[in-house]
Amino acid sequence: MVTTHSSNDPVLSRQDKQTLLDLARDTIRARATGAPLPTVSAATDVLRRKAGAFVSLHRRGMLRGCIGYIEAVLPLAEAVQDMALSAAFQDPRFMPLTADELDDLDIEISVLTPFEKITDASRIEVGRHGLMIRKGRSSGLLLPQVPVQFGWDRATFLAQTCQKAGLPPDAWKDPGAELFIFSAEIF
Repeated sequence: MVTTHSSNDPVLSRQDKQTLLDLARDTIRARATGAPLPTVSAATDVLRRKAGAFVSLHRRGMLRGCIGYIEAVLPLAEAVQDMALSAAFQDPRFMPLTADELDDLDIEISVLTPFEKITDASRIEVGRHGLMIRKGRSSGLLLPQVPVQFGWDRATFLAQTCQKAGLPPDAWKDPGAELFIFSAEIF
């Protein structure tokens, strides 16, 4: 179920962000070294609220894993821990992370706002919005930072999101296609 954005969504404090980054790193390190996973202790209401979140891993400037929940199915701290494990060890594009890669690992967390369905593609703001397309059983999503990293304009962003879904680049124009925008707090 895709919901609309609420302006009442809480903003993460500096401490909340650090707690989530530490949790992701400690979780990945524990799994890679065979230690027990850290306990999720969501100390603030913001970390206990359900939210969609992605964990992106980079090693030496290259993507090393990126997986997330597009919908708010778990409390934020639990979602980050779960997605840190998935990005490190279950992203099908990469071999599972090894302990010798831990020191070079950069972790980026994107906490998503709820999705807003749009019918006018001109509403998409590159650098502000993430994008999801859904058509039939196919769907694809790109986070707000992706088009900025690659220098894409709106048309390229739309085409690339379609291709991520396994659809033709102009599938977003099809009356049966649904477009959704969202924002993310990225740290």
